[in-house]
Amino acid sequence: MITISAKDKAKSAELSVILLSLAAFVIFTTEFIIIGLMPNMARDLNISIPVAGQLVTSFAIIIIFAGPFMTALFEQMERRALFAWILVAFAISNVAVALAPGFWTIMIARVIPAALLPVFWGVGSDAAAMLVPKEDAGKAIAKLYLGLTGGLLLGIPLGTVLGDALGWRGAFWFLAIISIVVAILLAKAMPKLHAIKHTSLKSQIKSLSNRYFIANLALSVAILTAMYGAYTYLADMLEGYAGIAPAHVGWWLMGFGTVGLYGNYLAGRLADRHTVKANVLFCLLMAVGAASAILFVGHPAMFIAALAVWGIAHTALFPLNQVRVIKAANEGKALAGTLNISACNCGIAIGASLGGWTINVGGISATILGASVLIALCAVASPAIERLRPKG
Repeated sequence: MITISAKDKAKSAELSVILLSLAAFVIFTTEFIIIGLMPNMARDLNISIPVAGQLVTSFAIIIIFAGPFMTALFEQMERRALFAWILVAFAISNVAVALAPGFWTIMIARVIPAALLPVFWGVGSDAAAMLVPKEDAGKAIAKLYLGLTGGLLLGIPLGTVLGDALGWRGAFWFLAIISIVVAILLAKAMPKLHAIKHTSLKSQIKSLSNRYFIANLALSVAILTAMYGAYTYLADMLEGYAGIAPAHVGWWLMGFGTVGLYGNYLAGRLADRHTVKANVLFCLLMAVGAASAILFVGHPAMFIAALAVWGIAHTALFPLNQVRVIKAANEGKALAGTLNISACNCGIAIGASLGGWTINVGGISATILGASVLIALCAVASPAIERLRPKG
């Protein structure tokens, strides 16, 4: 009989989380690469920026409604196979988008990955937490979300750079290839991971039907509304408001993602023991950073510093949101994670729509300043919601 040492188990767990982080990179980039490509796609498809923003909104809306059902359908499937097949589906979708003749065919081609995305984030967060001791669950989830940071750092900006060099369709071809490569790595190197036990969907829903958990979901909606009311139009802000040359926008987005690495690191350090305080801190930092980016656009050093603060807070809030909601659930952690992804994407859809509407009414500065006010209100709401936590 072959025995595996604790050290080997820890190494295997670490590798598994890294592979999940690579998958997260692909999945996040597929959802949001359009943000960096938006000006090019709008010009090529002969649509406005707010209309192009609806490709982000529609993706998010599908996630909202498909998430709980799709997770209930697939949560008992062996994790390695599930994640690999999800990536294959994403690759097929990216090829379809690269070949799509117009706006509506692009939207249709993104339906399947939008339906599968919450399965990955919900089950993936639960799987990452299962791989490590309970006290390190927050750190493991933060490492998973390092793939999201990678998407901000390399995925979306690289898509923008490739879009300028090869056209936006070339960016989607590249993403399809990366999806297949990561799917193969997962299938070959990640150990099998089975669900621990089956809990009926009815029982899971019942365990999550309390005002504390629901209030945390509502907070996620509000936070992501603010985050993506601003971030969806960051490329447009850099190009149209700050005067950055279109060919350089991708590099600015890459800088935004680079500083986000520190935000992810801080979130991992604070998530397990100081979840609420960290949530308040980074909401306030985003409010200050985003508003300052608008106010100091004519002062390069202060503008760059403001974008750095914004980037750190933006990235930190992703894992903090997920940890906060999963910790609010007593049972049904995978469903809780998926419901939070649906809540977050509800916020993304609202934010992208409100941001587009505000651009038409008051311009990009009104959009980002409005998002700053909302995220500051979320900071105030966080400790109030914590007082709803059930006793005992």
